[in-house]
Amino acid sequence: MTHAATKLGLSQSAVSAAISALEARHDVRLFDRVGRRVSLTEGGRIFVREARAVLNRAETAELILNDLSTKPRGQLRLHASQTVASYWLPSRLMNLHARYPEIRVDLAVGNTSSVAAAVQEGRADLGLVEGEVSFGSLRRQVVDRDRLVLVMAAGHPLAGMPDLDVALYKEFPWVLREVGSGTRSELDANLAKEGLLSNELDIVLELPSNEAVLAAVASGDSLTILSGRAVAAMVSAGWVQAPDLPHGERPFTTLTHPQRHQTQALKTFQELLREEPLGRSCSLLQSRSYASTRRSTD
Repeated sequence: MTHAATKLGLSQSAVSAAISALEARHDVRLFDRVGRRVSLTEGGRIFVREARAVLNRAETAELILNDLSTKPRGQLRLHASQTVASYWLPSRLMNLHARYPEIRVDLAVGNTSSVAAAVQEGRADLGLVEGEVSFGSLRRQVVDRDRLVLVMAAGHPLAGMPDLDVALYKEFPWVLREVGSGTRSELDANLAKEGLLSNELDIVLELPSNEAVLAAVASGDSLTILSGRAVAAMVSAGWVQAPDLPHGERPFTTLTHPQRHQTQALKTFQELLREEPLGRSCSLLQSRSYASTRRSTD
């Protein structure tokens, strides 16, 4: 209640009174009150879904009004998965701001599953993800590509081996991204193509960010598979090695809902993304680049 009051610019007592009046008017109980704590009842959980849908519709109505202007303006609600948000999207958002400063960007970061859900439910105008998406009704558009690479600490026993049999993967611990992330789904799919399932690996940790995974791998003998974009800086610094053993290419994809209004701000950003040619994932993924990096850090 206190957090809600702060966000609304009201007193805590005013918010509590408004909730009590709503319950009394409809003869329902939306919250259980135990001491100084409150929690949603089953009726409250049902109602909050509908309330959020109403707020999303009101926000969409405001966005449509902004579209009546001939100049691109208004709010652009983006949700992006971590790899896209951290290593691919920032330069494109700066380009958008430089060309269309009246477009306000609201960015939320999650994993591929949560981004797809936000687009499906109308909380995001556009989603940007890597990996497969299970929401069949969403419209997809590939905007770039990335590659997954094997990553290990500098000085790892497997470092420098010209050819690695995937059977060796079972002999070392693994640190992986969480289930639901695009990195994890693509990893599982690519390992399966090589005759290995992720549940056959000795997975000691599952972590919710690329940075956490890299920090864990750099400090021990664990292995992981991550985006080449995400590991490039740590490879250059000599903290980890990523030998030229790519584990598949994957698309970076935009997600939109075909039945929801596309604002002028959204169309402008999509056009900006189409102006940039599809790039090959990352120059550091070339074997000669890795070789020179290893020579400079040995």
